[in-house]
Amino acid sequence: MTDGADKKNQVKEGSVALVAFGGNALIKDGQKGTFQEQRQAANQMCGTLLAIVQKGYDLVVTHGNGPQVGNLLIQRELSKGAIPELPLDVLVAETEGSLGYILQQELLNHLRAHRTGKYVVTMITQVLVDKDDPAFSRPTKPVGPFFTQEQARQLRQEHPDWVMLEDAGRGYRRAVPSPQPRRIIQSRMIRALVYGGNVVIALGGGGIPMIKGPDGNYVGIEAVIDKDLSSAVLANDIKADLLIVLTGVNKVQLNFGKPNAKALDTITYTQARQYFLEGHFPAGSMGPKITAALRYLENGGRHVIITNAQCLEAALESNDGTHILWSNE
Repeated sequence: MTDGADKKNQVKEGSVALVAFGGNALIKDGQKGTFQEQRQAANQMCGTLLAIVQKGYDLVVTHGNGPQVGNLLIQRELSKGAIPELPLDVLVAETEGSLGYILQQELLNHLRAHRTGKYVVTMITQVLVDKDDPAFSRPTKPVGPFFTQEQARQLRQEHPDWVMLEDAGRGYRRAVPSPQPRRIIQSRMIRALVYGGNVVIALGGGGIPMIKGPDGNYVGIEAVIDKDLSSAVLANDIKADLLIVLTGVNKVQLNFGKPNAKALDTITYTQARQYFLEGHFPAGSMGPKITAALRYLENGGRHVIITNAQCLEAALESNDGTHILWSNE
């Protein structure tokens, strides 16, 4: 359905698009997440992303890393005492590099096969957050493996600053802060690369969270940043014409999972904000994606598409997906 917004969603030649997808897209249900499994999933995803390039867009790709950084945290726990522990911000950087490599290789192969003349570069991306962000006093984002109550007690003794929370009756997990992204430190470099005709992979896992120390230098901090929120900041920084958020459904729905659920085709910023305030988009599901869309539009963006990978090509033709426009003019 279309809620009062005209479907003026046509692609402009020479435009820049930023597409964001989750780390779960590279590890399918029932898989262990081996390199080969992730490479095959990346090949499929990059084949999908090629449709954006073929529509005339220059492209920036951002991605999540939840399952991948979780595996590194399990490795860290299993190797405790044998090798030095690495902090969470370094593990985010590691997955930025490893997933960037997989995506870069598969996407480059697709671009070469279609003779686009484009190359791909992966940018290890740092994101400045406010050291006084309220999230640091209320860590809520679960990361890593599950522990028993006794193990959680032992970990609190070993790491007095850790917060261990029970997770849905399945055990205890470490909870870390999820502060708001304030500035993408490499945004000018990313913009120069994409406007130079390159495809850029950036902001893996939402980017590496940084604060400024007392001496003004950047310091990595153990936290995680929502990748959709940081993607919205980057999309504004590089003046992207289109923000695409890939998720598990082809369209955003009101009353999701209920008998009166209603799919949204094209809506305006004002309508999306009203639906958000009415509580249609919970924090644990569509909430961050709608928040990212609203922030992007509030800061100069014009067009957001939320859909799944399978329907992306149709969404680019305005035949699927949820389109959120700044206005219907």
